Amino acid sequence: MSDQETQTIEEENTETPQNQQIEGGDSSAESAQTASTEPSAPAAPATPEEKIAELEVKLAETHDQFLRKAADFENFRKRMNQEKQSAIEFANQSLLLDIIPIIDDFERAIQAGETSTDYTGLLEGVKMIEKRLASQLEAKWGLKRFNAAGQPFDPNIHEALYMEKSSEAKEAVVQEDLVKGYMLKERVIRAAKVKVLMPE
Repeated sequence: MSDQETQTIEEENTETPQNQQIEGGDSSAESAQTASTEPSAPAAPATPEEKIAELEVKLAETHDQFLRKAADFENFRKRMNQEKQSAIEFANQSLLLDIIPIIDDFERAIQAGETSTDYTGLLEGVKMIEKRLASQLEAKWGLKRFNAAGQPFDPNIHEALYMEKSSEAKEAVVQEDLVKGYMLKERVIRAAKVKVLMPE
């Protein structure tokens, strides 16, 4: 065997362990990689005591929220009752402010009547005040006075205080207004007190 062939065989024998080492190294790396990608072990399930403690915390939080909501609702209810009571107490404020100037006119008429003997002028002044009051209440507040004399008797809007039979009456008719009736918008708030003629 020549020296060249002997050298070639030695080189092959020398490379074989290195190749085996490289292949062995790749196998170790793959094993490490496979181990690293495996899922971790699941956490241990909670014990009954831990579950009870967690539920107690949640219950305490819910109870606290309930108490807060209840307190908010109670404050809201009190505020609404106060506003409602205030609205009832001052509901007629605008109406009264309209009536106050009329009262002033009556006071001036009274003062004039105490120092004057012109009763005709005083009467005319009182009539003007009454007309002003009635027209203002009707125009602004819908309070209307109605006349019943000559109208067929209607128990819905008339209250008969006196009744008198008449041969001329073909049906029950209001003969006279004794006390005027009033309507607020379309509702009768005081029936007229009247004298009625009834057919014989």
